[in-house]
Amino acid sequence: MKIAVPKEIKNHEYRVALTPTGVRELVDRGHRVIVQASAGEGSGFPDADYQAAGATIEADVEKVWDQAELIVKVKEPQSDEVARLHERQTLFTYLHLAAEEKLTKGLMDSGATCIAYETITDNEGGLPLLAPMSRVAGRMAVQAGAHSLEKAQGGAGVLLPGVPGVAPGRVTVIGGGVVGENAGRMALGLGAEVTVLDRSLARLEVLDHRYQGRMRTVYSTADALDEAVRESDLIIGAVLVAGAAAPKLITRKMLADMRPGSVLVDVAIDQGGCFETSKATTHAEPTYVIDGVVHYCVANMPGAVARTSTQALTNATMPFVAALADKGWQKALADDAHFRAGLNVHAGQVTHPAVASAFALEGVDPRSLVGTTV
Repeated sequence: MKIAVPKEIKNHEYRVALTPTGVRELVDRGHRVIVQASAGEGSGFPDADYQAAGATIEADVEKVWDQAELIVKVKEPQSDEVARLHERQTLFTYLHLAAEEKLTKGLMDSGATCIAYETITDNEGGLPLLAPMSRVAGRMAVQAGAHSLEKAQGGAGVLLPGVPGVAPGRVTVIGGGVVGENAGRMALGLGAEVTVLDRSLARLEVLDHRYQGRMRTVYSTADALDEAVRESDLIIGAVLVAGAAAPKLITRKMLADMRPGSVLVDVAIDQGGCFETSKATTHAEPTYVIDGVVHYCVANMPGAVARTSTQALTNATMPFVAALADKGWQKALADDAHFRAGLNVHAGQVTHPAVASAFALEGVDPRSLVGTTV
């Protein structure tokens, strides 16, 4: 199969979909891999490394896309990239369509088969291709929040770990999943006072046991959110509803109760954000201030640590990329119900229920497209 790895063009996105090691795995299986020139440079992988792994380096972006049967990316396709897609191609990348109606309709119009990393599931009910970037984003959220709390960044001038004689900063994490746990872990490591809110008692019990009570766990209610808004120096939004838009948990009205210079970091921004006042930002201009509260809402946070992120992503995606290349998308998805959950769009039809519901579209059962009833 002809597999293309384009250079990412989203603002300040330095990741690449495959490392040279991943390319070699595919080439050894008999596939042809076409890597766009300089695609890996932002992650520290020069073209020469890809050539040594057996890839073809192509400088012409049109040729990269035109030749491909399978296109492997990191971020959702931008408008120029959507225009290059056609019905004989399979796109495999992060999509986050429930917050992007224009992109959803563009992919439908392309006729391509579009599989999203973030909706593939596993036997434990997890999201194995979202997890590595969630770990990165969770840990980065605390770094970003701590930096944003500095006075020169518009923050209140609070040092999260405090110093002897001065209390540490207070961090609230909304959501105790992969992002939330990693954010909480980082904040604890800095010496902050950490509270995690979640609606799963089972998950709160896991966190309480794992961190031996050092991470305060609270069942998420309206009162708990009100307290977090009043008392926190930093609030990290780490809420995820798989495939669907994030719920708006902190409203514009609630900002009036926050301390001036406090910080909101919205890691759910790819899914529309979990704060009413959230709007996507970039690494070039990561923050803005509303009602005295600093908002950090970068939609591709892991792109700033591209080498680590690219390696972690390739480790997770390689078995799925190999299955698509070896079997083709229909058999690969027919053989694996968890992989099939990643199918979001095919031949102009939406195949994921959460995406269809977000835009009041008629969804199609993906089983009917791959020839299985299981």
